[in-house]
Amino acid sequence: MAKRKFKNTEQQEQELVKEYLQSKDGLLRTRCQAVRMYGTDYSVREIQALTACSRTSLMEWCQVFRTQGVAGLKDKRLGGNRARLTPAQREDLKARLSQYTPAQLFGPQAATPDGQFWTVEDLHHALQSWYEVEYRGRNSYTELLARCGFSFQRPAKVYKSRNQAKVAEFEELIEKKSAG
Repeated sequence: MAKRKFKNTEQQEQELVKEYLQSKDGLLRTRCQAVRMYGTDYSVREIQALTACSRTSLMEWCQVFRTQGVAGLKDKRLGGNRARLTPAQREDLKARLSQYTPAQLFGPQAATPDGQFWTVEDLHHALQSWYEVEYRGRNSYTELLARCGFSFQRPAKVYKSRNQAKVAEFEELIEKKSAG
């Protein structure tokens, strides 16, 4: 078995510990801890057990740390949806969602039969018409609803073409049969 060449210097060790203690990002903390452990002769299996990372990821993190330091361990994903609305637009959206119901804005085109509560589909429609913005994933809409102070509710599965009079008549018939 080959001898490990990767060893942390005292300065690197301090840098990793400092970043680990200061960061609120769980992924960065895990990466710092894994690289630190690898550089202090923990076995790869121990590191994998403690950090739940793969060997490949661990080796990549160590390589990045060697070349870029702690800055290389930080998450560089930008997220495709985060800059679609400006802070002013988000505030405007929050006010509009609080002021109107989907039924008031879209009438019978609302996602739910009564149109009283905002759904992902209604928010999608509103963002397109108000700001000409469309997100890629459904989760982005639920997060936006949460940021506006709304909890996510799944709409009831009710057919829009459903005849309420016939439904009431059918339920009455079932009650009569169960009572008799």
